[in-house]
Order: sequence, then C-alpha cells, then structure tokens
Amino acid sequence: MARGKEVRVTINLECINCFRDSGRIYRGISRYTTQKNRRNTPIRLELRKFCRYCGEHTIHKEMKK
Repeated sequence: MARGKEVRVTINLECINCFRDSGRIYRGISRYTTQKNRRNTPIRLELRKFCRYCGEHTIHKEMKK
C-alpha cells in the first residue's frame, strides 16, 4: 500500500559560510544528510554543525530539493 506523503523525509544541510565565500579559492561546500519529521517541523531546518572547510561550527541550512 503506497502512502501519499511520508512523515519523515531525508534532507540535506549546507554550510552558509562556504556557500557565500565560493567566489574565492574553491575549497568545497560542507553538506550533511539527516532526517526530519514533516509534521513537527514544517519550516526549513537550521543547525549548528562543524564545517571542515571553514574549520569551525557554522550554521547549516536545509537545501532545496
């Protein structure tokens, strides 16, 4: 039986500092994969995660699919 929309969805988080600084030497963009509950969190997710390219904890925002 197929469901309409799944409650838990897989999302990608992307570093906002690496995204903004991509004009300089391209080092890469930090990305994380996680899941969220669509019913409890309908807005875009923002988490502080470690960015290996920036070398510090930065805000990672949910990307568009």
